[in-house]
Amino acid sequence: MAKKIKGKHWKICGLLFFAAYFFAAARPIQEETILVPRWVTAYEDGTLATLGNFAAAQSGETLVPFRIEQSRYGYIRHDGNFALNRIAQGNFDLSQDFWAEHASNPPHIQVMNPQSQSVLTIEKPRGFPLFLDGRIFLVGGGQNSLTAIGSDGQELWQHDFRAPLTSIAAAAGRIIAGTIDGSVELLNSQGKLVIPPFEPGGSRLQAIYGVDISGDGHRIAVISGIDSQRFLLLEQTGDIFRVIHHEFLGSGFRRSVYVSFADNDRHVVFEREGGIGIYDITARAGTTLPLPGEIRALDTNGESPYLFVVTSPTPDSKRFIAIRYPGAVVIDTPFDSNAAFFSRRGNRVFLGSDSVMAAFELRKR
Repeated sequence: MAKKIKGKHWKICGLLFFAAYFFAAARPIQEETILVPRWVTAYEDGTLATLGNFAAAQSGETLVPFRIEQSRYGYIRHDGNFALNRIAQGNFDLSQDFWAEHASNPPHIQVMNPQSQSVLTIEKPRGFPLFLDGRIFLVGGGQNSLTAIGSDGQELWQHDFRAPLTSIAAAAGRIIAGTIDGSVELLNSQGKLVIPPFEPGGSRLQAIYGVDISGDGHRIAVISGIDSQRFLLLEQTGDIFRVIHHEFLGSGFRRSVYVSFADNDRHVVFEREGGIGIYDITARAGTTLPLPGEIRALDTNGESPYLFVVTSPTPDSKRFIAIRYPGAVVIDTPFDSNAAFFSRRGNRVFLGSDSVMAAFELRKR
């Protein structure tokens, strides 16, 4: 028994050391705003260390979904306790509302809610599950079809793409998808095309590497092509989507690229060679910000004037970076980890490494 207590004591000390190293106590962002550490918890056994004058989460607070690469996933409460903490045994997807794990070509797929209660069963699924915008879909085995699933587990509709999907996002009942042949398609909630498919073009090699759609469904952001790669922002006027901004981003990445509406759809943030681009939709102005390494996580839920990014300068090192719009770095903190997770809920920020997850709050002073 003594050995167990001693082991737990050292584990808590290790968690506190991580917190002290990473957060360095309350971190000033601006004169009136600080980052306050709240807790650190270990994935392996749920050992939790609370920090400072921490108030536990209130009942009814939303669980936060997390995934650590393709190895671990689950949901964590705002007080640092896990609601679900699983080592992945197969393929999986999860969202704010659903999760499912499955083998290749399963006879059925069981869809669960964050409380690990069964929601529905998909019998003889023709693809793998994808959870978007509070809805359940199946992506076909060749990644060239999308099927909507109803609350009874039955298929509602299926849309076939002319080439395999490379990127997809959803909001306001709409789905935006990009394909490997350089086409972008916008679907409504019934799986019908809102506008004809369009090809951004303008590059030597055509492919869509990133898409996103604004919360109201009226703006589309696209990263397309290689040599040169392009960023395009389209806006709906009547029944037509028009390009309101585009720019070339250099030769580009041959992989999926982060692009997302952020700050309550006031900005679009996108990955580009050597850093990120931030486009201010209201001001119709863009900023390029150099950052070290590949983007591994990006904050899209914030309601403050700050953007949070996790980059990976090397495979086993990460940097947690806070940016004040339009593009000033105000925190740049390194930490050692192969994997990284980031999410924000209101004024609380969640950051995960290989072995632990930590939380802190944005506070005024």
